[in-house]
Amino acid sequence: MRVILSEIPDVLFFEPKVFGDDRGYFFESFRQDLIEKHIGPVSFVQDNESKSCYGVLRGLHFQIPPYTQSKLLRAVQGRVLDVAVDIRQGSPWYGRHVSCVLDGERKNMMWIPKGFAHGFVVLSETAVFAYKCDNYYTPSHDAGIIWNDPVIGIDWQLPEGDVRLSDKDCRQPVFGQMDLFPYEAYGGGKKVLSSEC
Repeated sequence: MRVILSEIPDVLFFEPKVFGDDRGYFFESFRQDLIEKHIGPVSFVQDNESKSCYGVLRGLHFQIPPYTQSKLLRAVQGRVLDVAVDIRQGSPWYGRHVSCVLDGERKNMMWIPKGFAHGFVVLSETAVFAYKCDNYYTPSHDAGIIWNDPVIGIDWQLPEGDVRLSDKDCRQPVFGQMDLFPYEAYGGGKKVLSSEC
């Protein structure tokens, strides 16, 4: 499996080797030893899966301490643009974001650690999206940022008129000064050689 460093070094991309022939394909979608080699010890406790149609945008979401979450994400079917926003106060990348198209054909994955807001939008006709979390969903600690915040400036790679949002995501606040995620407590993962997503 190839491991790729993003522009924000704590966010990683994983490209598995897919073995295919006329019968179908095989690949390792998860290996604890390989994941921990690059991100350190992690214990996943919850798997989530959603199916969405073109233009559905979910995000930008995060959980506040002490119920913060790291996520390992992939598209099982279809294509999604996956986005991570650095909300770690004091980080050199505070307020910046990275994105990657996760593709059910490529089987690529994105690692988003604690201290980031996360969102995705469906670029294909439909998509099945799955991810592992290292903490349980806790509604009382659920938080977010509005998807089109001008300070963050995400290019969602589709016309704004095609975006479909939940009522909750229409009402998220704008990006502001946060002191919930100090960089000293949520910074510094293992580093690998850089490449493009």
